[in-house]
Amino acid sequence: MSMVYLGLGSNIRPEENLSFAVRELRRRYGELDVSSVYRSAALGFEGADFLNLVVGFRSDDSPEDICAEIERLHNLAGRQRGDDKWAPRPLDIDLLLYDDQVIDDRQVKVPRSDVLEYSFVLRPLAELAPDLVHPVTGKTMQTHWQEFDAGSHPLELVGVIL
Repeated sequence: MSMVYLGLGSNIRPEENLSFAVRELRRRYGELDVSSVYRSAALGFEGADFLNLVVGFRSDDSPEDICAEIERLHNLAGRQRGDDKWAPRPLDIDLLLYDDQVIDDRQVKVPRSDVLEYSFVLRPLAELAPDLVHPVTGKTMQTHWQEFDAGSHPLELVGVIL
């Protein structure tokens, strides 16, 4: 079984949509490791704050199958794909890591670059799996978080339990 990490975010009815996503992921994959939930300002556009978290689970599904499940959940949550990458969304789920694999094809890219670029991805991932080694850099997630400029995109820990 492979270890999978997903980043989840929402800024449209975020508690409702993130609860829905976690519930559906548990139904599909079983036990989930779930990080704390963090609030951050919208990045790249004016909009409501996002709530973000990371989940981890074991699965026999291929990365392509996991991406198909992510799209199914996006559709169920009412996400509309448009030309604007930076826009409000009811649900945004990204495949961050799939074991220690490095995949760069049209459908799947892991590790996702967001892991090292955004506090709202790296912080909950470092919380959930501090000793996890990034497959490209060879550093742990905790080390990456310690080296990250957390002030570049501040986070607020929120008391949402999913």
